[in-house]
This record gives sequence, structure tokens and C-alpha cells, in this order.
Amino acid sequence: MSVKLMPGLERRLKAEIAGEVLFDAFSRGRYATDASHYQLMPLGVVVPKTMLDAGRAIALAREEGIPVTPRGGGTSQCGQTINHSLVIDCSKHLNRIVELDVENRRAVVEPGIVLDNLNRALKPHGLWFPVDVSTASRATIGGMTGNNSCGGRSLRYGNTRENVLSIDAVLADGASAHFGPVGSTPQNPFEKFLLALGAREAGEIEKNFPKVQRRVGGYNLDSFIPGKNDANLAHILVGSEGTLGFTTKVELKLWPVLGKRAVGACHFGSFYEAMNSAQHIVKLKPIAVELIDRTLIELASEIEMFRPTLQQFVRGKPDAILLVEFGEEDQNENIRRVKQLEQLMGDLGYSWNGEGKRWGGVVEVLDPALQAAITDVRTSGLNIMMSMKEQGKPISFVEDCAVPLEHLADYTQRLTEVFERNGTRGTWYAHASVGCLHVRPVLNLRQEKDVKAMRSIAEQAFAMVKEYKGSHSGEHGDGIVRSEFHEFMFGKELVHAFEEVKDKFDPSGLYNPSKIVRAPKFDDRAKFRS
Repeated sequence: MSVKLMPGLERRLKAEIAGEVLFDAFSRGRYATDASHYQLMPLGVVVPKTMLDAGRAIALAREEGIPVTPRGGGTSQCGQTINHSLVIDCSKHLNRIVELDVENRRAVVEPGIVLDNLNRALKPHGLWFPVDVSTASRATIGGMTGNNSCGGRSLRYGNTRENVLSIDAVLADGASAHFGPVGSTPQNPFEKFLLALGAREAGEIEKNFPKVQRRVGGYNLDSFIPGKNDANLAHILVGSEGTLGFTTKVELKLWPVLGKRAVGACHFGSFYEAMNSAQHIVKLKPIAVELIDRTLIELASEIEMFRPTLQQFVRGKPDAILLVEFGEEDQNENIRRVKQLEQLMGDLGYSWNGEGKRWGGVVEVLDPALQAAITDVRTSGLNIMMSMKEQGKPISFVEDCAVPLEHLADYTQRLTEVFERNGTRGTWYAHASVGCLHVRPVLNLRQEKDVKAMRSIAEQAFAMVKEYKGSHSGEHGDGIVRSEFHEFMFGKELVHAFEEVKDKFDPSGLYNPSKIVRAPKFDDRAKFRS
């Protein structure tokens, strides 16, 4: 990438768009990081005021041979939103609700709208967008769409792909296109290409795509297997991490807001027992089963703002707690299911009078204010974990592997043993209901031995996930962290198919290169945050 092109591009951008054009070192440095441990200095930053601004910036970058990376709130944990490129920040101005259809429960929004802001606007109409990620106060819909985000209640509502109806985007050649449901007769070259690719690779997809709900790795070719789905062209853009086009509008499926809920805080004296019980608890049809482990409880208890909440629902010294949430329309039904949960725990052999791994029970939480406070603790899990007072920090790279629930306990036990063999331990929290746990080994990436441990852990973890027919990328996407491992997880033929998708949509490599396909090594220290 030639730096000498930058002054020309900067001058042209400042002359031709109304938004901010930032090429100074300080501004570029602000966009060089996201929520991952990587750092890549962009060539420049544009903060467009309008979609016309964004389109013109993309056109100028294309003419100058400069790649483009779309960016929202920068909450990506795998390095998706950083690159040696022109970054286009959608979050400041491209954040309108373009259309709201209350009767049909749908909305069309610009990509920079923040999830919490969208849901605040929808609440008076009794609606919400239910992909409730923990970063909802800053995550944008464009970023969530690019990442195929999931959230804590995906057990009921599914992931972003299942809640996106259509997408408008600017393609690599500058053309605007609408991506929506495929008709009975394919009309455009992208439809024909993807349906043909889905038909050609149906056997490989069936053999190698994970059979778990939490799967966001690669491109969504499974959406285009003939006769298996109501094909929607938008689904190739969902989870594409800004590598195929620049999203200008997203049409969302909306849901009625949740009413009163009931929560059962299931206490366990053994982490393994908690993981093993999840497969039984989901049969009671909760809308979420969220884990907090002993480490998170102990760290949170040292933080003044969280201590009163813990004191209200944590009993004894559990090794793990599963927060089981019921959200049916009838609150009496929710309370009945909490009672069923208590009976189930007893049937599984746990009691407050038990000892060791047999100790456990359920604390009922019916007060909405306490439920909200507990949710705050849970969604603050990453920040709480990062409060560790030691040089090593919990590092995200095998964080959101997902395995079938019947294998969850064995997977977590084996992964714990992998951590121990590599001289570290893990922190655990998040989505037990769908077999997707946010686990972060504690490492100091300034030390070469810990960087070597990171690769060893990743290779062993992903081998186990493949053995269980799970997903190595269950929620937080591919980015720099996991793209390298696609060939191991999906096989050479499907990786070649992913490359065909990239080359069909973006033959010149304009959009966010080196993500999903043709990726660098994930442990290249030159890319680590300094």
C-alpha cells in the first residue's frame, strides 16, 4: 500500500464531500483499534454526513486504488473493523430510521444506528429488535449485520440473519443494489451465481457446516442450497464483515417487547455440573440461559456498583450460576416454569444440603429491578473480567466456540485442561443455552511464550470443536482471529467457494481485504496492539 497516494486522496475527499476527512496521526490512531487485541493504522478516515458522501468517498478510494473498511461502533472482538485502508465511520451521521411499519413489524434503518437508540425509538410502539448483544449501548445495526450478531436471547429470537429482511448496498463497482428474497426465477447475476454455488457445494455444506445455531464463520452459503431454504440474497451480506459491499439500508424484522419475566438463578458447586445441566434446562423452553462463573462473581464482588446486586441473588460460594429466564406472555406461566426448574434441579440430584458437586439450588428472581441489575452484571462480564489486577488479561481468540449442548460439559472440561497444559486458566461467561461460552484464557501477549501458548490453545480448541461438529466462530465473527482456520474447519473446497464469492462481489479487493478469505496468521505480533 503506497503512502504517497494519501495526500492526493485527502485533497480530493476534502474537495468533494461535506463530511469530516481525517488524515492526521491522532485521528487515524483512534481508528486503529477495536475491541480486539489488534492494531492496524488506517490510511485515513471519512465521517460522511450523507450516503452520497459515503458513496463518493468509496468511488474516490476505488480510483486511487485504496481499500475501504466500513465501521460502526468498533465493538468487534476479532479485528473486523481495522485495516490499512480508508475507514468510513457510519456511526455519527448515518443513523436514521428511514421507515417504520408498526403494523407489519418491520423497520428500515441506516447502518450507523445504535441498537439501544433504535429500541428506545421502537418501545413506544410496543416493538423491539431482539438481537440483544451486551454492547447494545454502542453496537450499530450495520456492524451487527456485518457480523451476524446473536445476543443473549437467540434461543427464542435467532441471530441477525434470521431477523434481516433485506439490505441495500453499494457494490465494489459503485452500483447500488437491493438484496432481498429470491423469486421463483432468479433475476440478476448474483442470484444465479449464489444459487448455482449453493447447488454445487450442497454436499460439502452438508458435510462441513456446523450443525449448531451459533455459526457465523465464513459466508452463508447454506442459505442457497436448493429446496432447503427460502433463499434471501441479503443473507450473503449478513456476516460478510464488510468484505462484499457497503451497506446503506437494512430492513429489520421486529418483535413485540418482552413483558414481565421470571428468572431462576441456578447455583452449582461444580462448573462441569452446570454445563452438563444446560441440555436439560433448555427443555423447559426458557428464552435465555446465561452463565456467570466463580471468577466473574469474585471480581464483580470487588466492584462497589455490582456488590449489592450479587448480595441479593448469590447464595453461598457457587462455582457457577446459570441465569434461566422465562418470558411468556402470562407471568403466572413464567412463575410455574421457575417452579419446574426447581423440581428439575432436585431431580438432577442438586440440593442446598448437598456437598461438593451435588450442592446447588435455585434462587427465584421476580423483581424487575433486580432482574435488570443482574442483566447489567452479566452484560458487563467483559469489563469485569478485564479488571483483573495482573499483567495477563483475558484474551479473545477461542472466545465464542459453539458446540452441541450434549458435549458442552466435556468440551469445557477438556478446554480447561488445555489451558492448564499451557500454563494458564480461563474465564467463562455467556450463553449456555446455545452451547456458546465466552471463554478467555489469561495471557500476556507481550511475552513470546504466551503468544506461542495462544496458537497452541487455538489449534487444540478448534480441533475439539470440529470433533464435536461445532463452530469455531459462534458469535463474534472471523476477522483476523479465525479466518486463518477456515480451511481446517470447512475444508479446501468450501474455502475456495468463499473465495469465489469474494471475487464475484469484489474482484479488485476494494472492501476490507484479508478478512474471511486470504487471511494473515492470527498470531502475527506486528498486528498486535502496542
